[in-house]
Amino acid sequence: MYASQDPEHRVSELQLNSELQNAHFELISAHCAAYQLRLHYSADDLARFGRNDLLRKSSEAASSLHEFYASIQSKLPAPEPAVATSHAVPTPEQIAQAIDWLCTYLQQQRDAYFSASTPLTEQQKALLWPFFAPQLLDTVRILELRGERVPVPGFFAQARALGFEPPEITHMDSLTFLDVIVFNQELSARALFHALVHSVQIQVLGLRRYTELWINSFIRSRTHFTVPLEVHAFSLASRFLRPAPERFSVEDQIRRWVADGRY
Repeated sequence: MYASQDPEHRVSELQLNSELQNAHFELISAHCAAYQLRLHYSADDLARFGRNDLLRKSSEAASSLHEFYASIQSKLPAPEPAVATSHAVPTPEQIAQAIDWLCTYLQQQRDAYFSASTPLTEQQKALLWPFFAPQLLDTVRILELRGERVPVPGFFAQARALGFEPPEITHMDSLTFLDVIVFNQELSARALFHALVHSVQIQVLGLRRYTELWINSFIRSRTHFTVPLEVHAFSLASRFLRPAPERFSVEDQIRRWVADGRY
């Protein structure tokens, strides 16, 4: 690497962090896929019925990744002491309140950002048409924030006051407000595809059912990227980014998960 004052060094840092972020998203996708396996099958069942070659290769890859990232972690500064989080179980009334909050928030943010957002470009539509319905691509609007991020919802403070820790939305690449997608960071093909999956999920499920599934899954898992709605978006985005991606209908994939009760 070059000296920090060297412009070439700054460029190399940008490239490094771009590649690091891509690797991070791939790891989240792999984590999501493994999480789904853990939900559906025991370790004994996987060892007994799974293909030995796949299990060995997966285990070797996971071990290698653990060693690699552990070697990096050992060189990082010590993290700040973690804040204790609550594991209280919300009441049905509190869950219903959270669903109402999220429904209202998504609709309000959609209306707030709509006028500043723009339609997809023809180039973006050409990239995405093998996977999404033309009507969706013609309807969805996008906004790339610069120098700011989507503010934390006001109801998060109310949730914390009740003893519950909401997801950290400021770290998310984008947020899908029905048919308006707002990007906290630079728009990328992966982030756009992921956000569009959520837009289709909302269309297929309806806003109320989408929020019910999201809230209830988050309460169980306590992490946003293990919510099945997120798992599916991550996995479909990874398929889209393969070197030679196959054409598939995102809507068909979502309807299949709905029929199978996987959300």
